Amino acid sequence: MLKNVYLILFTILVFIACKEEPNSTDNTIPVVHTASTYMVLSDEDISYAEGLGHSAGSTSSFSIPQFLDIYYPDNTSMNRPVFMFIHGGGFTGGIKHKPEIVDMANYFASRGWVFVSIDYRTTEELGVIEGMTPEELINYYKGMAPPEWIENALEGAENAGQVQQATAMYLAQRDAKAALRWIVANAGTYDINTDYITVGGASAGSITTIALGISNPEDFRDEISITEDPTLATANVNETYTVKSMVYFWGSNIKLDVFEAAYNLDQYDRYDSNDPELFMAHGTAEDPVTPYQEALELQSIYDSLGIHHELATLLLPNGEPAGHGAWNGVVDGKGLSELTFDFLVERQELNVE
Repeated sequence: MLKNVYLILFTILVFIACKEEPNSTDNTIPVVHTASTYMVLSDEDISYAEGLGHSAGSTSSFSIPQFLDIYYPDNTSMNRPVFMFIHGGGFTGGIKHKPEIVDMANYFASRGWVFVSIDYRTTEELGVIEGMTPEELINYYKGMAPPEWIENALEGAENAGQVQQATAMYLAQRDAKAALRWIVANAGTYDINTDYITVGGASAGSITTIALGISNPEDFRDEISITEDPTLATANVNETYTVKSMVYFWGSNIKLDVFEAAYNLDQYDRYDSNDPELFMAHGTAEDPVTPYQEALELQSIYDSLGIHHELATLLLPNGEPAGHGAWNGVVDGKGLSELTFDFLVERQELNVE
């Protein structure tokens, strides 16, 4: 009799537990919040890889560590989406802790994301090359950029600064891919769900984002051997990733154009129907660096492939067309973080509370 009572009681408790268990949430899908919900923790200046570089007076390259900052929610979730952001700066400079990026990091981390802001090599690590012959230049940058890339840079450049800027485009791509592989390798430390990877950037960072999401995993990685570049041993080259969404602020697809020119590839042969979905925010004000036409060109490519994409045409708060660097740009009263949040939540089908 007593055994039957225990059995009935156990059945009732199981029934109640099942009734209380929410059945509308897929536990494999991360949960995020519409409002700022969590305190934000951060780990700063984490070395994710090394890369070769030069100082102003160096004749031989040397290893330079590259760093990232991680912002994450103070919660117990073991299922967090991740958003890696790449700063701008024309491949000549820029910082991962730009105030606008930190604001965006706190916006997303307080709502449940892990937000990673990365630094990468720029022309500041490319030494002095004035007066060098093409052969000397290729040797000077051996292990840093492939000869094909240097030769292509020399063809279109009018001065040494432009050669270095084009060279830095390759280094930035190599570093950004290494940073993403580091995130995958350390996903367990930050409870990241690697099925929900977003990569984004502004200006040069946006250019790098497009090339990261569209290019093959081996691109910007295997053109240089580990013998030529021993720092590849620090770059988690055996890790793989799949980018789910790309976020593009006033950028272009120029880096893929350069890649295609350097290796004599057909135009846009890097794009295919499996590429990540794309959110673009770009103003129509005159911009000789990253004109609005670049966003329209990407829109056309995505249309031809049937991949979902959205273009938010930014206005300034006073209603005038936004231009380059419009961190205060809005669409229907929504700023960049909110516009990006809406896109990611809808297209990644995240659970929202």
